[in-house]
Amino acid sequence: MLPQGALKPPTSERGHHSTPRRSSSRSIKRKKFDDELVESSLKKGPKKGIEIGQPLEKDPMKEFMKEKEKRPMPVVVRSSGRKQKKPKTPQVSKDFGRWRPTDDLALITAIQQTNDLTAVYLGVKFSCRFTLKDIQERWYALLYDPVVSRLATLAMKQLPSDVVAAAQNNALWNKEEESLLANIPSTSSSPLEVFEELLDKNPSIFHPCRTSVTLRNHWLLMRQYQLLSDQSVPTGDGALNFSDVEEQLNDNELLEPKDDNLEQELSIADRRQKREILKLEEEIPKWQIIVDDFCGSNKTSTGSHNEFDNQTLAVLRGRLVRYLMRSREIIVGRATADNQVDVDLSLEGPAWKVSRRQAVIRLKSDGEYYVVNEGRRSLLIDGKPIGMGVKARLHHNSTFEVCGLRFVFLINQDLVAAAKDSKPQQQQQQQQQQHQQSL
Repeated sequence: MLPQGALKPPTSERGHHSTPRRSSSRSIKRKKFDDELVESSLKKGPKKGIEIGQPLEKDPMKEFMKEKEKRPMPVVVRSSGRKQKKPKTPQVSKDFGRWRPTDDLALITAIQQTNDLTAVYLGVKFSCRFTLKDIQERWYALLYDPVVSRLATLAMKQLPSDVVAAAQNNALWNKEEESLLANIPSTSSSPLEVFEELLDKNPSIFHPCRTSVTLRNHWLLMRQYQLLSDQSVPTGDGALNFSDVEEQLNDNELLEPKDDNLEQELSIADRRQKREILKLEEEIPKWQIIVDDFCGSNKTSTGSHNEFDNQTLAVLRGRLVRYLMRSREIIVGRATADNQVDVDLSLEGPAWKVSRRQAVIRLKSDGEYYVVNEGRRSLLIDGKPIGMGVKARLHHNSTFEVCGLRFVFLINQDLVAAAKDSKPQQQQQQQQQQHQQSL
């Protein structure tokens, strides 16, 4: 106990002698709101009191903000034009899939030999028929497009050694190589030692894959076409061989690029002409009737005046038998012991495939003939197949074919016209009779 009036020691000194107060280290759980910035992983450190005479620590965040305010703000100048687009990453050419690694290898080898894209276009056989423009675009892409160049290089490195050797052996011959071969006289026996010596003396001119055998074969080819120095091309108006003319035509076809617009116009014209031909073929029966009416009824290349009589409406004429149609409806089929038909096709030829009731031919009141297929086998009327249960119209000189048996259907135009004229009179008579009965 302190006497009254005595001074109390400061809190700092009293804290050293008194026992520290215990406190829980667990955080109090409470509901967190969205607008609060709470980090549960960060723990707050113990609060330290500020002792007298202790210098204050500077806040680094405040110093950073002060320095930032002192810095001059950068001036942004906006252009009055359109917004600049971001540079896009180079894309692989759209026809990269058309060019195979063997094509790229052949293209590179040929250009290194000749330095001429036209010669490459005419002399190298690629896996696809490329145009001169395609070859130029591919070569420029291999030179200046890093993505295409890298992909093509990786693909060529994965080629087998025999494929690479075959592509290099088929490399084009440049002018320097052919000039050296042309100096060998054509009268020599062309031993391999001569070509080996030529190859050893000029290793920088010939391709590394050239051998004495390939040199001799190419020299023989040059001698055949009279391209050696001591040979002279014969001048004259001699006729060309068939192979030379064919080769010349093929070269002209390669030199002339195809016109896509012209090809499209030709295809459209071809379709239009075929459509007109089909339309004319469908109109043949109609025109046949008009011709028959103009030249005289029943005067055709297959019929005559004696073809009909006064009771015959139509005739179904085959190679051996002539069937007369004397009623408005007849049944065509194959006659058996228990089945009788009007037209027995077994009299014309082998009819074991024909149904017993194959078809029915009817004459309508308007003077038109129709046939209905009732058999299993299809009919061919003017070359068109008619299935089971299908009806088709029969014209004059129409062809009627079933199971290999072919007939021609001829119509008695005079009798049909008379039937048409008598029909209105019969109708008038029937109407008059009905009127009289009603009275």
